[in-house]
Amino acid sequence: MQTLFRNALIFDGVSRDLREGHVLVEDGLIAEVSEQPIKVDADRVVEADGRTLMPGLIDLHVHIWAADMNVARLSQMPTEYYSLYAAQFLQSTLDRGFTTLRDAGGTDAGFAMAIEKGFIKSPRFYHSGRYISQTGGHGDFREGHEQHFSDCMCCPPRHERFTAIADGADAVRKAVREEFRRGARAIKIMASGGVASPTDPLDKLQFTDAEILAAVDEAAMRGSYIFAHCHPDIAIRRCSELGVRCIEHVSMVSPETAAIMARNGTYGVPTLAVVHAFYEDGAKFGLPAASIGKMQNLLEAMTEGLVHMKNAGVKIGFGTDLLAEHNDRQGIEFALRAKVLDPYDILISATSVAAEIIMEEGRLGVVAPGAYADILLVDGNPMRDVTILGQDGRNFPVIMKAGEFHKMAL
Repeated sequence: MQTLFRNALIFDGVSRDLREGHVLVEDGLIAEVSEQPIKVDADRVVEADGRTLMPGLIDLHVHIWAADMNVARLSQMPTEYYSLYAAQFLQSTLDRGFTTLRDAGGTDAGFAMAIEKGFIKSPRFYHSGRYISQTGGHGDFREGHEQHFSDCMCCPPRHERFTAIADGADAVRKAVREEFRRGARAIKIMASGGVASPTDPLDKLQFTDAEILAAVDEAAMRGSYIFAHCHPDIAIRRCSELGVRCIEHVSMVSPETAAIMARNGTYGVPTLAVVHAFYEDGAKFGLPAASIGKMQNLLEAMTEGLVHMKNAGVKIGFGTDLLAEHNDRQGIEFALRAKVLDPYDILISATSVAAEIIMEEGRLGVVAPGAYADILLVDGNPMRDVTILGQDGRNFPVIMKAGEFHKMAL
């Protein structure tokens, strides 16, 4: 099956310069990109009429199972409940132009298998298994009065649906192996405190150096990588120095630590959208005024961190980390970043740089021969106004994934 896009303004995912041209898609791949007319008797011809043609978007930080803002409460719900929520979320995310997602931890292996088999209409999905947390860490959602996790394999605690608790280098190594065995493409660890967990201060370190090194080593032997949840600067710096490939949130990164990240080739994936959502709706969800104030401070710090990383030369990916009813706000990430970054930097963060982070350089996030045919046609020029990408897919008359039209409105 061949599809020919004619007379488009092409953003290839890499270059600042948009060029007029034509793109031929064949059997799910991009076969040719040319400034000259492509002479072929294609099965389908799409007249772009000067619209921008670009790679499908990539969100590197999603939790498709998070049907409730309270993760501890979610763990008590039937699997069917959050599985059906996940199916709806995946469909709507594809409607918004995101053709690839990286799971940031917690998705059931069986659900990932269903996506792979095509049972669910979904973006490409890079499964990360359960995230790995120390006892009392960000992935440990028990209240202080609850019992310790059981070691009984026949009746695992409900919280272990989303989290693998591991203490000590050997236990961490075993947990990493287990998640890879179950089909994970990469592994996320919790290397600092967080917002959603009840017993860990946000600004504290988690895991020892030996535990993090064990995870990094095991992932490397698998030909994969570790990415880490980190808020405080010291956690970001430590993970970069210990070989973690990608830092999530990077909330309080300093200019000095950003320089270390750049030197080590560590990627950063800020997630402004989730902080903004909690700041806006915190009162509705019962957050006290002091906590809402902390969200404002965190959003300001994360925004400053974008500037520090850009100035240091850190490669920045695109992530949102939204939960439950906030999931329809993926697009706000474009507007929040546009306050301090130019459109080009934001565009590559959601295309070619994101693909590089998930080890799909040249196959995803680009419009080039041999790449997957994940393509958007855009009404408007995102190099002039990147926020047009964040309006719930309204500006995408065409969304193509793997050479097939998910949306065709021309």
